[in-house]
Amino acid sequence: MTEKKSDDAATQGLAAVTQVAVVQHNAGVDVEANLCKLELLSSQAASEGAQLITWPEAFAYLGRHDGKKEILESLSEAGPILKRCRTLARSLNSHLLLGGFHESVDGDPDRCYNTSVYLDETGSIRATYRKIHLFDVSIPNGPQLMESKRTAPGKKAVCVDAPMGSLGLTICYDVRFPLLYQRLASMGAVAITVPSAFTATTGAAHWHTLLRARAIETQSYVIAPAQHGAHSANRASYGHSLIVDPWGEVIAELPEGDGYVIAAVDSEEVNRIRREVPSLANQRPID
Repeated sequence: MTEKKSDDAATQGLAAVTQVAVVQHNAGVDVEANLCKLELLSSQAASEGAQLITWPEAFAYLGRHDGKKEILESLSEAGPILKRCRTLARSLNSHLLLGGFHESVDGDPDRCYNTSVYLDETGSIRATYRKIHLFDVSIPNGPQLMESKRTAPGKKAVCVDAPMGSLGLTICYDVRFPLLYQRLASMGAVAITVPSAFTATTGAAHWHTLLRARAIETQSYVIAPAQHGAHSANRASYGHSLIVDPWGEVIAELPEGDGYVIAAVDSEEVNRIRREVPSLANQRPID
């Protein structure tokens, strides 16, 4: 794979430096409470200059599937959750990533997509990404989850034109599959989002290592808003929402609690690192 060379940010009408917020919260089954918390945190982040605000996976509801079925929405016929999020993006005049939206599946009311929805500052949907890699694990004394039982997988890698340039979209468990991130880099991504509800067990072992590795391999920023804390008696998320720069350094992190952190995402820093250590351009095919 060869590095895809991007045009100068100024000639594309893009900001070389974009202020990005990762929002962290503890979602439960109360959709109204979840959205009110996110609206409050996002308004605060926007007031501090955030141009792109990113939310975690399962931002509106985290609980049993029977409850999730009641709030599934189509993206083509916006329901109350999507309408509310679009209104928020317009009111804040900020781009907004809905990290993991519970999208209905046509013809199958028992299943859904785990979809990342990118809204621009007008509230328009600019891109959608359906989670490809579904979290099916059984760890002794740890999480026992079978996401594919109720969730349909996506198939396509997705980038969207964002304020800093091309932004790759992924979700949570995707971070364990580096070929997806290499694909996004080859599509021109200068930053990649990883909204998550990473389990406390696997997060403590792997979260920072995986995110930093994906940033180093793709020489891109990695933007990872996360759920935190206990959601039920048998489900807890790791937290540690963070932003990693293309050198693999964590430049913003919120270890625990509801809140957000903001960091500058600089497309020129991506270009500089890719020039100085041209690992993307130096890759060779392997027989």
